[in-house]
Amino acid sequence: MNDDREGWRQVDLQLTGRRALVTGGSRGIGKAVAAALLAEGAEVVIAARDLVRLDEAAAGLAAAAGRAVTAIAVDTGDDASVRQLVAAAQDRLGGVDILVNCAARPAGQAPPLSLPQITGDALWSEVNVKVMGYLRCAQAVAPGMIAAGWGRIISVSGLAALSTGSVIGSIRNVAVSAMTKNLADELGPGGVNVNAVHPGLTRTEATPGVLAAQAAAAGVEPAEIERRMASRNLTRTLIDASQVAAVITFLASPLSVSISGESIACGGGTPGVIRYLARNASGVTPVAIMRPPCLIKAGLVRWRHFPERADRRGMHGGPHLGDSLPSGRDGG
Repeated sequence: MNDDREGWRQVDLQLTGRRALVTGGSRGIGKAVAAALLAEGAEVVIAARDLVRLDEAAAGLAAAAGRAVTAIAVDTGDDASVRQLVAAAQDRLGGVDILVNCAARPAGQAPPLSLPQITGDALWSEVNVKVMGYLRCAQAVAPGMIAAGWGRIISVSGLAALSTGSVIGSIRNVAVSAMTKNLADELGPGGVNVNAVHPGLTRTEATPGVLAAQAAAAGVEPAEIERRMASRNLTRTLIDASQVAAVITFLASPLSVSISGESIACGGGTPGVIRYLARNASGVTPVAIMRPPCLIKAGLVRWRHFPERADRRGMHGGPHLGDSLPSGRDGG
């Protein structure tokens, strides 16, 4: 539809009537995604563990959208709970076309565990919800999407997949990226696109409390903590949950058909980093990240080098390098 400005055209994401299930939909990025999908005409079910908060979120979303939003309690760390959720969502909506995986413990609101502090229980509690939880949901919705010949699965990961600073944070987010690519390869022929997004520092309703706590600990004003956080990306401002939701909403639309199996950073850009991919004749894809010396010398970025062991073909690759970034939602 053309708007009133000459030369401009409003983009229709073709989401009217599409049926979406958003886990972690009671707050933060998940709630923002639900709002964005509703604004584009989709029918939405939100799910989370806290039923009271979930019902409050559903009521607010419904009031803004002018139509009903269903809230269903779920523990994505439990197989049976996920199966019940998807069955209920399919019954309510008549099917699920879009799954947005966003149910995970927020990162960056407490210091990451150091190596001596990491336990099997600590690691598994994160992996069971963010990795296995995402996988459980994908397993439950995929048969219906394949039968319909169309679907979208988008998983919220985090920039800890591309940076050091949190062992558990990197493990869970790298695993989400790997799972995403595997699912994309398997489900793509059936018309299902699968992608992940990597938010970084993200402004949500939890941000004021995080800023206040860190400011009190540092003996400065919350505005100074926000300035420091914002300086870590290229926009020099905290990315808002609604801005991350805009990326996810596009990926959920039919217009995103050309994008699948990708993990897309949406944290405002990382200063001083060049990422490039080049596929060689053996099929190996080296990945390199460079931090320009002028930025290192100026103290704007830190230099770290962790060369990866060469493989038998003599190929070399390197892990993504970067500074540890706390997150208001899902950076870790």
